[in-house]
Amino acid sequence: DFNGQVGCVGFCWGGAMANDLAVNVPSLKAAVAYYGRQPAAEKVGNIKAAVQLHYASFDERVNSGIAAYEAALKQHNVRYELFMYEGVNHAFHNDTSAARYNEAAAKLSWQRSMQFFKQHLSR
Repeated sequence: DFNGQVGCVGFCWGGAMANDLAVNVPSLKAAVAYYGRQPAAEKVGNIKAAVQLHYASFDERVNSGIAAYEAALKQHNVRYELFMYEGVNHAFHNDTSAARYNEAAAKLSWQRSMQFFKQHLSR
């Protein structure tokens, strides 16, 4: 059954798109981004959705934007959760890449994502 509430989830480039949807779609209720590029800080005030962010501790390129994004989320009182998974690489949820996949981080992050959607997309 569809209750009219819409959320999105994205991984890597899709994680960046989840962040962009949060910025650009005011009707979006929940966005979950896995190791995605962050939106420009000046656009964060447009976010109406609750946002959940998952990052890999070894992902220096993507992680370089976390501090500015989190500061902007706080400044604009955006509801968000941020999780950093220690000892894992970008794409830790991709079970087709033995070099990057981390089962424990993947399972924990997915459990958190499903709970987040239940919390923010239920009426």
